[in-house]
Amino acid sequence: MIRPARPDEAPLLRALVGRAYAPWVPVVGRRPTPMDDDYEARVAAGEAWVLEEAGALRGLVVLVERADHLLLDNVAVEPARKGNGRALLDFVEAEARRRGLPEVRLYTNEKMERNIALYATRGYAETGRQDGAGFRRVFMAKRVG
Repeated sequence: MIRPARPDEAPLLRALVGRAYAPWVPVVGRRPTPMDDDYEARVAAGEAWVLEEAGALRGLVVLVERADHLLLDNVAVEPARKGNGRALLDFVEAEARRRGLPEVRLYTNEKMERNIALYATRGYAETGRQDGAGFRRVFMAKRVG
């Protein structure tokens, strides 16, 4: 079940993101941005959604609605539950269509090559690369509507 995150779950979201992104720290040379996000604010803004299975949080997405697209700001999955990433991406694309938005956009660190390849297999196309927040980012987009 994918549902909006609740305010009391913000610490659980932060911990889940920490576990999900920990393997990337040595790859990118420092903590990826989602590890230091303000999950209380994300929940309060209605931007955090969780994948719950058997009463446990297994993944999350942070979605930011823009005028002409839905920004997938963060996707994180429990390390032992990698297959759940597909369900979360399916949800994001369906959510964009539900909101009447024609496109999902995202960005990821240039050094996260496995993620870039995964998004490409899902139909996301690279739209550019640039520096931001001290990282080299790859921007991608997918038409969904």
